[in-house]
Amino acid sequence: MARPKKSEAPDLSDRINLTAGAIERLTCPADKQQAFMRDSEAPGLRVRVTAAGAKSFVYEAKLNRQTIRRTIGDVKLWNIEQARTEARRLAVVLDNGRDPREIERQQRAAQAAQKAADAAQAVTVGEAWATYCKARRPHWGELHQRDHAGMMAPGGEPKKRGKGTTEPGPLAHFASMRLADVTPEAVQAWASDEATRRPTRARLALSLLHAFLNWCSEQAQFADVVGDKNPAHTRLARESLPLPKPKRDALLKEQLPAWFAAVSAINHPAISTYLQCLLLTGARPGELLTLKWDDVDTQWQGLTIRDKDESKGGQDGHRIIPLTPYVHHLLASLPRHGLYVFAGTRGEPLHKPNVAHTKACAVAGLQGLTLHGLRRSFGSLSEWLELPAGVVAQIQGHKPSATAEKHYRVRPLDLLRVHHEKLEVWILEQAGIEFQPQAEPGKLRIVGGDK
Repeated sequence: MARPKKSEAPDLSDRINLTAGAIERLTCPADKQQAFMRDSEAPGLRVRVTAAGAKSFVYEAKLNRQTIRRTIGDVKLWNIEQARTEARRLAVVLDNGRDPREIERQQRAAQAAQKAADAAQAVTVGEAWATYCKARRPHWGELHQRDHAGMMAPGGEPKKRGKGTTEPGPLAHFASMRLADVTPEAVQAWASDEATRRPTRARLALSLLHAFLNWCSEQAQFADVVGDKNPAHTRLARESLPLPKPKRDALLKEQLPAWFAAVSAINHPAISTYLQCLLLTGARPGELLTLKWDDVDTQWQGLTIRDKDESKGGQDGHRIIPLTPYVHHLLASLPRHGLYVFAGTRGEPLHKPNVAHTKACAVAGLQGLTLHGLRRSFGSLSEWLELPAGVVAQIQGHKPSATAEKHYRVRPLDLLRVHHEKLEVWILEQAGIEFQPQAEPGKLRIVGGDK
């Protein structure tokens, strides 16, 4: 075979012994987008040149009657011998019946999987917790969201009320720890430490941590890190924390006069009214605390309570209960300080009304009565009148406890009102409070406008 002269371009139809000069003289025909020059020493090795003048080594062969073409690299980065060596390697791969493109795809997938595994191994509990809270936020109520934020809070922030700084949440201990390092032993050590300082809060934290790790085990990015066995599901950790005891605090019938007298004497109208409404509506403390003036329907005599969710007795995040005469009277006498019914002068919901309630109970000789105990009192006192359990549960926002209640009882607001007003009248009678339901409720006073 005659070698082309230096001034001549190589014939692209022939195999030639690739040289630096031949590659340098290689050009793409004007009527084509690319052209190839074949090497005579390494079968399948070519130099490709594009219409733009870019040149690279490529390997081309057939596998199962299909043309396989792989780019080896730019001629400026690879010399001819390196390209021939790579071409021979690819020839061996094809001779074994394997597609180098598929091998490369598998290698890339393995590298991506390893990179993801390394990233998952490095993720901290705090980072995974943030992802968890964001994913679950649509399914949680406001209070549940605050619980999760508080559990992982780093602390050290100036208190919004009072002096000093906030303390870290119970689960802040895990925030900087790698998720892979959360073991049953680590959880047990944490529980033993927390049991000496805030056992009740720690038990809730353990429950939330357990749910969080269950969620992680169901997520592709965390499943291999957490494993099948939940690290928070440990008997030793549970035994380190006190068992939750059933709450028994509730007002007895004969305690009503003393309680109403003490609560009515609180010199903060919003707190005094809030506490009485807790008892007379049976609502959860947090639900009533976030009650807005727009939720008070004086035309149809109803209160819209922002409930947790349908599983707790509400529908679409709320339930409507009767606005009974005495509760209406109490609310009508309150000044307005913004959007919320039970608000301070700045328009924000009341802060820690339980403090004033504890002091009032001490005056009345009633120790240990909590705000949730007032909700419990509503249900307990209703039994004196033998009110239908389903009616009481619907007013309080409890989940229906029987098939008949869930599927065969539809109670309009006016039917609830019949029983609710009967209970309110009875409670007021037992407390020695004289009230005429027909009396016009006090008019609302506007103080300072909305803020």
